[in-house]
Parts: sequence; C-alpha cells; structure tokens
Amino acid sequence: MSEANTVERRVTLASPEETHRLGVRLGELLEPGDFVGLIGDLGAGKTHLVRGVAEGARVPRSEVASPTFAIVYPYSGRIPLYHADLYRLTGYDDLYATGFMDLVGGEGAVLVEWLDRVPEAAPREHLRVTLAHAGQDSRTLEARAFGARASTLLTTWLP
Repeated sequence: MSEANTVERRVTLASPEETHRLGVRLGELLEPGDFVGLIGDLGAGKTHLVRGVAEGARVPRSEVASPTFAIVYPYSGRIPLYHADLYRLTGYDDLYATGFMDLVGGEGAVLVEWLDRVPEAAPREHLRVTLAHAGQDSRTLEARAFGARASTLLTTWLP
C-alpha cells in the first residue's frame, strides 16, 4: 500500500495507566473485521494496551491472559476479540498452521502482539501500533493506519 494511503498519529504516554486508558478507548471503537498489530520491545507497554483494549471491548478481566503459549486466545466481549502473540513463531508457516488466518476479517477483531515477527500476518487494511520507551514510565505510541476503515478507526481513536 502506498504511503499516500496511510494516516499516522504519535502521542507520548506518561504512565502505564495512561497506556491502559488509551487501550480502553480503542477497545470501545473496535468493530468486527478490525486488525490491530502491536510492535515494541519487551516492557514497552503492549500488555497494558492489550488489557485496556479488552476492557474497552467489555471482555471480563478474568479472561484476559497472555496467549504466548497458545498463540491465539479468544475473548468474549461486546464483539469477539482474538488476541495473538507471535513472539515464539519463526515465520508465516508457523502462524498459518495455527488456523490464525481464518480469524482475520471474520466476525471479531484481531489484536496481534509482536506483529514485526510475522509482518505478512497483517491484512492489507490494518492499524499498526508501535510502542517505545521514552523514559522510566513514559512511552511513545506511533500508530499508522492502512486502508479506509483503519484510517477512520485511528482518527476517531487519536483525533
């Protein structure tokens, strides 16, 4: 997809709680078929954001866990939410064998940690969120939307 078809936003988050609150807002906005890929080093805030997204999608807090060993974990909320963690995968073939691709564009939203490990897992239209350390508790969040729906999602989430 060309650069002309993307929308970008960048924000600084002062605390893990602020990262969580931003995740809640994103979770409130997700619709079936949405795909959000998360990128960032260990400790960059991906888990805080994911927990917020799940809360915003009305997933019971007790259901939210790290899918590191299961690869994909389904949550039941106001819409189905599929949380994937690609950290342990070595490539697209590993992911394809899990049945993950059947979830993309389906009846739920897909949230993927470590998208940079298997970038070809992202559909043409998606929202890519990169978190980076910006101090002891602060983080920078850079979001890039590819496609019309992702652009609408991003500009509503981070006006």
